Amino acid sequence: MIDGLISPILTPFDDNLNLNQEMYNVLAGDLLSAGCSGLAPFGTTGEALSIGNQERMNALESLINSGIPPSKLIPGTGLCNFPDTVKLSLHAIELGCHGVMTLPAFYYKNVTDQGLFEYFKRLIDSINHPDLKIYLYHIPQSSGVGLSIDLVKKLKISYPDIIMGIKDSSGNWANTEKLLQIKDLAVYPGAELPLIETIKLGGPGCISATANFNSQNIAKVISLCNEKSWGEAEILHEDVKKVRYLFQDYSAIPAQKAMLAIKYNDIRWKNIRPPLNQISQVEETQLMAELQNLGFNF
Repeated sequence: MIDGLISPILTPFDDNLNLNQEMYNVLAGDLLSAGCSGLAPFGTTGEALSIGNQERMNALESLINSGIPPSKLIPGTGLCNFPDTVKLSLHAIELGCHGVMTLPAFYYKNVTDQGLFEYFKRLIDSINHPDLKIYLYHIPQSSGVGLSIDLVKKLKISYPDIIMGIKDSSGNWANTEKLLQIKDLAVYPGAELPLIETIKLGGPGCISATANFNSQNIAKVISLCNEKSWGEAEILHEDVKKVRYLFQDYSAIPAQKAMLAIKYNDIRWKNIRPPLNQISQVEETQLMAELQNLGFNF
């Protein structure tokens, strides 16, 4: 388990929309220096399903070769097809990554819990590696296939040393709260909004998209919670939530990329693979002004 803030790192592209490894490595190092305890490459925020398997493997190897500790990495490996999910997962574990974050197979909808259990059972058996640690990824509003509380319990009981945790991006606090009741399961909400409540119930932190931009403040909230400085944590958390809500008012992935383009003085950060689009210049100017009003300097 990685305690603290984990960033689902954004993926930079050059002007031909090829993954720019140098920019990727720099951002990864900066996020760890700014308070992130870990990184989750190739998640929703990282445009994972717009990135090829070989691109993912090459990028992961380069991150590690650049000095990013593999123990800080939980790459996303979940795809619709089973063989490539096995391949990506095994590759990550063999590189020494802390674990992998895995979606359920999500093309077929309305599948049963038993079907999903058999999927994960076969996945674990096929990877067949002693260091395998899986973090489930629950984002039903995007994947169309959720992970029920009963299914997560069954997986944890059946594979207590492999099913380590879950990222709950449902946005449903009642669901997160039930997950937190599962013994020895690390539960990370997919946003910083319920962060304090999560830590009070034993959660390790959160996996938040806006960590790409606001990692220092989110990490500070976690630090204050761990020190039991609840009052200070609540005050800072209110500011942190304002930033989150602000990015949610835009298209969050291209909006953050636009702000990184300003931060790094590198327009290539705006590049994004279709079907996603860049935010407009008007939106960019407005967002920057609103962030400046919240105390950010560009």
